[in-house]
Amino acid sequence: MKPYNTDKSKKEEVREMFDNIAPTYDRLNHILSLSIDKIWRRRVVRKVRRMKPQRVMDLATGTGDLAIQMAKRMPKARIMGVDLSEKMLAVAAEKVRRKGLDDHIALYQGDAEQLDVTDGLLDVVTIAFGVRNFGNLEQGLSEIFRALRSGGHIVVLEFSTPRNPLIRWAYKLYSNHIMKPVGGMISKDNKAYDYLPDSIVEFASPERFMEILQGVGFSKCRRYSQSFGIAQIYIAEK
Repeated sequence: MKPYNTDKSKKEEVREMFDNIAPTYDRLNHILSLSIDKIWRRRVVRKVRRMKPQRVMDLATGTGDLAIQMAKRMPKARIMGVDLSEKMLAVAAEKVRRKGLDDHIALYQGDAEQLDVTDGLLDVVTIAFGVRNFGNLEQGLSEIFRALRSGGHIVVLEFSTPRNPLIRWAYKLYSNHIMKPVGGMISKDNKAYDYLPDSIVEFASPERFMEILQGVGFSKCRRYSQSFGIAQIYIAEK
């Protein structure tokens, strides 16, 4: 699935989409999630903090929310925020500057499938709501595996389709009748806010995603369901 269904690659379309919606992304993200996404990110930060990492890459960092939270809670860690979208990174850079975290967070434009880091450099790689946008999921995960040291961890926060029929029905109703029209109206990009919820439905089930993690070499894969299965936190080790 691609945002605009043109002749461009998914990677190119995803970059274009996030460039388009960058100015309104934070406001819409928190409004449409009722700020529950902040709770999920705090849980991710707690899990990462227990790992006592020195070098962390926040991949698909977007506007930098997770990177900023990690920098605040782990002041001794060096955080690298990497994203395809130049305009999302511009928003992130302004937030980092405003919060006085320039010495703790370095932002780079980059591609998950071709990470510009040496083998085994990183202690932890985090990805919040970005893994389903990878052009090639297995290739991106393999690159993360390469970049992690032995014993390092990948920590993924991603939406999933709730299993409970009532929760699933309510979530689908909300996605189709609130998220899509409100997101499209405010961002002025209807296709982006059609793609974002639809890509959740298309993405691998939690069990299948853990199989993919294992398939590229990760072990000790586990997941933590969030808010009745609306999201999952996945952790795996190299």
